[in-house]
Amino acid sequence: MTILIVTFLILFVLLAWKRLDLAVLFIIAGTPLYLLRFNVAKIPTTILEAMILIAFAFWFIIYDGAKVKTLLKKTGRTPYPYKWEMIAVLIVSWAAIIVAGISHEALGTWKAYFLEPLLLFILIINLFSSANGRKKIIFALATSALIVSLFAVYQKITGQFISNPFWAAENTRRVVSFFGYPNAVGLFLSPLIMIFVGYFFSKPRLSEKIFLAITIFTSLLAIVFAQSSGAIIGLAAAGFIFMLLANKKSRISALILAVITVIAIFSYLPLKQLALEKFTLNKLSGQIRQEQWTETKKMLAAGRWFQGAGLSNYQKTVAPYHQEGIFLNNGDPNWLEKIRISAEFRKQMWQPTEIYMYPHNIFLNFWSELGILGALLFCWIIAKFLWQSGRFFLKEKTSPERFIALGLLASMIVLVVHGLVDVPYFKNDLSVLFWVSIALLSGLNLKPNEKNSAKINS
Repeated sequence: MTILIVTFLILFVLLAWKRLDLAVLFIIAGTPLYLLRFNVAKIPTTILEAMILIAFAFWFIIYDGAKVKTLLKKTGRTPYPYKWEMIAVLIVSWAAIIVAGISHEALGTWKAYFLEPLLLFILIINLFSSANGRKKIIFALATSALIVSLFAVYQKITGQFISNPFWAAENTRRVVSFFGYPNAVGLFLSPLIMIFVGYFFSKPRLSEKIFLAITIFTSLLAIVFAQSSGAIIGLAAAGFIFMLLANKKSRISALILAVITVIAIFSYLPLKQLALEKFTLNKLSGQIRQEQWTETKKMLAAGRWFQGAGLSNYQKTVAPYHQEGIFLNNGDPNWLEKIRISAEFRKQMWQPTEIYMYPHNIFLNFWSELGILGALLFCWIIAKFLWQSGRFFLKEKTSPERFIALGLLASMIVLVVHGLVDVPYFKNDLSVLFWVSIALLSGLNLKPNEKNSAKINS
């Protein structure tokens, strides 16, 4: 494996030397390569991280980055979009390393989830800020999504390459694609789907529309086959907002569809029960998440409300507040009384619980890892992203690219909605995609003279 990794990285160095723009596109298309891991000086790293560092080194040494000032200013002294937010992210994330005791795990998390995604953001802003550059980025993302989703569909058909026997069994099959667990499929694909939908409506060529349509379809199939409820609900919410804003016809269709859905839910008992289970978190996964949140809040309230647990330190810090298991509420009105008086019922309802890496809530994730300032900072970044994307869509009435902005807005809505019950950032591929999305929006918002002032390969 070591020989293969070294050979791959040597070939990537040659690609970055000859065609840096292609190297960056390969990074974006090859985002799932973070699954190939190795250590450098006891600090964990991945193929994806190594590629980002190599590409950034070539840009810094050979291209515009040769001058240190271009890290903070583009050519022509144009300020970087999200410059102050990036600086703040580096500061609060480094402080979180100190809170965690400057461990190898904390350093590995910092570079994978904060430093390297920001370096990729800088590369995209400098190399792909034109309309043609954005198209290349989006189709690199689509290539990745198509490969991931096709492999997931293959798993659904065959049951192969699913390591968990329960998920692999035909009656309970949940696909995992390359990732190892089903929800990762939804976390990766669902925000991308809305970006592709946005570009689909921005008047691309017919061949591009066909490719995007196939990718959207297979990605939706993969999410359904993964049974990722959070992703499905997030897509439903984002799709509704997209249709509501896109134009008058889609707005009417969205409202009619919403009315039909509400009537169907309240008039058909199985649908009503399913909706109640999902939104009240009464199923097994929902009850476990509620217990996670309770334990996290106790940990934060016990002297950790400001600094959090520190990077990669959540499991250790929350351990004193963790319960070994919970009694599942099966909806029986006499559930609590039966728990008290029946040993057999207690045995049936007892569910052991583990300490997960993160609290599975977007705000608590950032709070526990980065402290309250980090959580508020990312709330600001997300709010700014939503405002800027919405403003661009509403302001640029005649630009086809307005639908890219709408797709990006919908993509962030998916991330936030799904993030209410999951971890949409603290993963190598997801943190990269988060900052790729910000780079795409930033390129849209750059003025024409600012775009021309950069060295753009497009």
